[in-house]
Amino acid sequence: MDQPHEAVYSSFAVLNELRLQGKLCDVVIKVDEAEFKVHKLVLCSCSPYFLTLFDSRWSNPERKVYNIPGLSSDMMRLIIEYTYTDSVPVTEENIEELLAAADQFDIKGIVDACCEFLEKQLCSDNCIGIWRFVNLYYCPELKHKAHLFILHHFEEVATSEEFLQLSVEQLADFIQKDDLNVKQEKTVFEAIVRWISHLPKDRKRHTTTLLSKVRLALMSTEYFIKNVKNHALVKANSECRPIISNALKALTRLNTGSILDYKSPLSRPRLPHAVMLAIGGWSGGGTTNGIEAYDPRTDHWVSVTYNDQRPRAYHGVAFLNGIIYCIGGTDGFEKFNSGRKFDLGTRTWHEVAPMHSRRCYVSVAVLNGYIYAMGGHDGHRRINTVERYKPSTNQWTLMAPMHEQRSDASATTLHGKVFICGGFTGNECLSTAECYDPETDQWTLIAPMGTRRSGVGVIAYRGHIYAVGGFDGASRLRSAEAYNPANNVWHTVPSMLTPRSNFGIEVVDDLLFVVGGFNSIMTTFHVERYDDTAGEWSEVHEMEIPRSAVSCCVLHGLPNMAEYPQDTETQHLWVSQAVLVGQHSFM
Repeated sequence: MDQPHEAVYSSFAVLNELRLQGKLCDVVIKVDEAEFKVHKLVLCSCSPYFLTLFDSRWSNPERKVYNIPGLSSDMMRLIIEYTYTDSVPVTEENIEELLAAADQFDIKGIVDACCEFLEKQLCSDNCIGIWRFVNLYYCPELKHKAHLFILHHFEEVATSEEFLQLSVEQLADFIQKDDLNVKQEKTVFEAIVRWISHLPKDRKRHTTTLLSKVRLALMSTEYFIKNVKNHALVKANSECRPIISNALKALTRLNTGSILDYKSPLSRPRLPHAVMLAIGGWSGGGTTNGIEAYDPRTDHWVSVTYNDQRPRAYHGVAFLNGIIYCIGGTDGFEKFNSGRKFDLGTRTWHEVAPMHSRRCYVSVAVLNGYIYAMGGHDGHRRINTVERYKPSTNQWTLMAPMHEQRSDASATTLHGKVFICGGFTGNECLSTAECYDPETDQWTLIAPMGTRRSGVGVIAYRGHIYAVGGFDGASRLRSAEAYNPANNVWHTVPSMLTPRSNFGIEVVDDLLFVVGGFNSIMTTFHVERYDDTAGEWSEVHEMEIPRSAVSCCVLHGLPNMAEYPQDTETQHLWVSQAVLVGQHSFM
């Protein structure tokens, strides 16, 4: 028996055929010189506009011809075809006129189709134009997404041509936002200068208004004095002097060791666009459930530990579709095949389906909406088996096994493939590496690393696969190397400041971070980062908990971040407010 929606579709198909033949039509829609024979009921079922137009209380029931102003015959044809077929072609050529027509006739289906098309087109060069365009119509979701896109990609958007078309009110509103995503505050000042310089005669009078939105105390003193205080636009405007004076005082206080004033518009840190979590690990002679979150905007870690969570070490962590997954590992006694997930939206933990194998020292990676768990130790031996998890079905599926048995390896993804490097077979530390193609379900050995590395950190960074640190069978390593998939060649990169194995590794704000680990003497809380542009490593703020066998992930798009104001009396970070409920409940 046909389902109801199939019957409805069949009925509309019949009505559309009748329309095309001009049969049983009861009205004519006229646009310019074009006439469209249609059925009242079909148009009324899709559009409140037509329901009102044809309502006998407002219209002569005997009337047969209706003139529709304000749109072209091509648009009217598309509107009518949609009401009969529930389908409409959306193109770059017709999108503006089509959305205007759909809004005029209040046809939600076409509005949604247009919004979906525009959302897919969003980029740094057109997001301001799309945001301004949808302001003319009722497209609240797309308007919000375009607004967030501008904030989150401000560094690129500020170099676009559309950026120069913003009004001063619009620009001021964007740059005053806490969630404006800029790595350095000088980006905001330079964007203002570019905007004013586009039409200096008309815009230089807005210098004070816009400068007051810049968090000047977050700049280096050298940059502030050389590029802001002494800028021609600033020096020419006497109203800027109090702002400059206050900024100098704030910079002086910070340079003498004072803490950031989170209430001051001069020094209030921006919200992080991404936050790195360090979860679990081995500390103080046993496993830990400690979780710390790193805010790159303030270079600080904050504890977000929930003490009821079972400790894990030598596990894998993944972030996928707003959910954090903890996979495998050990509590020091039992090796796990279990996994748990934390939903950032509901802030609740749930068990997920168990894996086919227990996997301590597991490697985990995310690709195309799946979580891959590779190798590890099952309690008896090192294994080469691989399985992947599909969140929508809560099921693990065995995939093709690797060429090598590997525990203590590390994996990442690049160009649609999974890469795994190094590890330990039970007898030797490995220099081998291989990649997995999900389209063929096959593993292929790639060029081996230059060094054996167990407990290695592997991450995709700027188009290469980085293999960092580890244990070569004799000592912990500082060295690092990078693989170029284009020519199947490894090359050396600058070494870390300290040796380490079994540490966390991630990329945040286009910088490569290594977190904790074992330094050949003890577990460490030290953290450092590598900047490929500068070609050097530097220390960052250390964690509170020294630990190895820790796993990290990066959270993007934390929910309702701007709704969690900074508590200035304590020194809690933005991120602590965003991921905590009440005083604790993160894990």
